[in-house]
Amino acid sequence: MSQSASLLDRLRARQWRITPQRRTVAEVLHGDHVHLSADEVFAAARRRLPEISLATVYNTLNELVAMGEVSEVRAGAGVTRYDPNVHIRHHHLVCTGCGAIFDVRPEGITGLRLTGPDRHGYSVDEIDVVFRGRCPSCAPSPPARSLA
Repeated sequence: MSQSASLLDRLRARQWRITPQRRTVAEVLHGDHVHLSADEVFAAARRRLPEISLATVYNTLNELVAMGEVSEVRAGAGVTRYDPNVHIRHHHLVCTGCGAIFDVRPEGITGLRLTGPDRHGYSVDEIDVVFRGRCPSCAPSPPARSLA
């Protein structure tokens, strides 16, 4: 399966039963920088399919996470967000002002391995890095310079 395949394409390839509700959730989760909360998925899904329930959205998200087709992103004290880009290695850039989340591709981190005492006896399965900062809209404006 291609890394650029959409979530819906990946689910079809797995022969997952695609109901109208599941299709709608998968379509809402389409995109490169999608990190929606369950409530945001529900609101967007409801605009497409008014009869969808919040319970169905939660159940679908839980199934997608269990299947490894969507990951849960917990980038701080905020709500859990759902990321469909699980087949493309990436980390997250989070705005500490507005909470916006963007995918960032690692450079050079693939060779990073914890060794010896730094592992504390752990067998490392994955590395999750979250960069925090302020987006252009939330960053403080530089002080105005006097023309005098």
